[in-house]
Amino acid sequence: MKATNPGPNHAGSRSEPGRRKRKHEHDASRSSRRDSSRSGKRRRTSGGDGTRRWVCSPRDASIYKSKFTIVSYNILGVKNVSNHSDLYHRVSPENLKWDHRKRRIRKELNRYNPSIICFQEVDRFDDLTDLLRKDGYVGVHKARTGDASDGCAIFWKEEQFALLHQEDIEYRKYGLRDNVAQLCMLKTCHNYSTVSTSKDANSEVAEFTPSQTLLVGNIHVLFNPNRGDVKLGQIRLLLDKAFTMSQQWGNSPVVICGDFNSTPQSAVHHFLSSPELDILLYDRKKISGQIELPAGQVPFSTQSIASRSRFGMPKLLKYRWSQEEIHLAGGSRECTCLKNPLKLLSAYQGVPGHQNTRDCSGEPLATSYHSKFMGTVDYIWHSAALVPLRVVETLPIKCLKSLGGLPSEKWGSDHLSLVCELAFIDDANHANSPLCSKISA
Repeated sequence: MKATNPGPNHAGSRSEPGRRKRKHEHDASRSSRRDSSRSGKRRRTSGGDGTRRWVCSPRDASIYKSKFTIVSYNILGVKNVSNHSDLYHRVSPENLKWDHRKRRIRKELNRYNPSIICFQEVDRFDDLTDLLRKDGYVGVHKARTGDASDGCAIFWKEEQFALLHQEDIEYRKYGLRDNVAQLCMLKTCHNYSTVSTSKDANSEVAEFTPSQTLLVGNIHVLFNPNRGDVKLGQIRLLLDKAFTMSQQWGNSPVVICGDFNSTPQSAVHHFLSSPELDILLYDRKKISGQIELPAGQVPFSTQSIASRSRFGMPKLLKYRWSQEEIHLAGGSRECTCLKNPLKLLSAYQGVPGHQNTRDCSGEPLATSYHSKFMGTVDYIWHSAALVPLRVVETLPIKCLKSLGGLPSEKWGSDHLSLVCELAFIDDANHANSPLCSKISA
């Protein structure tokens, strides 16, 4: 029965102790509702309702003058939809149509308002150019070699960045299949900088700051789980060329995005985040951590980074390395210890997240979902000259499973975008570096 408040004439009929008791119960109820509300807010940050939200680093974002937001997004090539229809049998045909997907992708990007976007599986570059031009973006594209029609593309907001130099990597030239990668040296525009004016991360005003450079890398690593040698070779070349290019431009900060087709517990991930990798400690076919399972089975179990016994000694490897495979991975037949010249950090590992969306290492639990796979293969890596301030969380596993697969009515690809706001750590040093003289000249 619906409760009603007693009128003034009823007030005199209550005893004082009764009023105190009821007031105490009322206050306790309000407190309980507040606690429940706070708990609900905490739960909602994990995206349990299918909404992706920003989570912030505990760092004080207001001390950084120059910031930018970058997105890494495998947008699912149009031809890949038709060539691999078995991966999307649970997805509505309407949600697979490019005309629908491209609008959803643009709508999603508008919510994040990124400065830079790194796309993979791009086979409709002209469509993307027309769409994103309306939002102030320009970009460059590199198509894969061979029969495949997709490739990589980097876009940036013209009012915030300008292109200084571009290099593409065609891996076919090195015997490493038809994949490609991009490197773009960008310069911040003189009139672009943001400074937080309050604790609200969205409260920002423009402030003049000297131009800074930023090296942006973009890659889509070979998928084949059995070819760890090729995967490592592709990544090694990208890291070497990025390091050289960064040095040529005054030790420019580096950010590398992409679909690495490797899991967070893999040797590939370890190589990206470490100075070196001894490949002879690993099974060649287990380098990427990918696990092929029958449809419906989802790999979530973690594996040890190296194949070692309980006593810490290397186990006998099932798939040993041939001289040719060592050559592809390391660049020569004698190189079994790969060197990473860049000191890279994972953006998502740098911003604490929710247990519903992160694994024990801090990486997302899943960035891709179709009928044969659910897991993480996409990353944003950055050098120590940049610091992550906030990221957009992915979706909880429960939420993804309820969709049955991606793309969906809300998400335009079978991958989730990764989104991070990064800041330049040392503005003063960049302003006084020889690089600025080079730019001015």
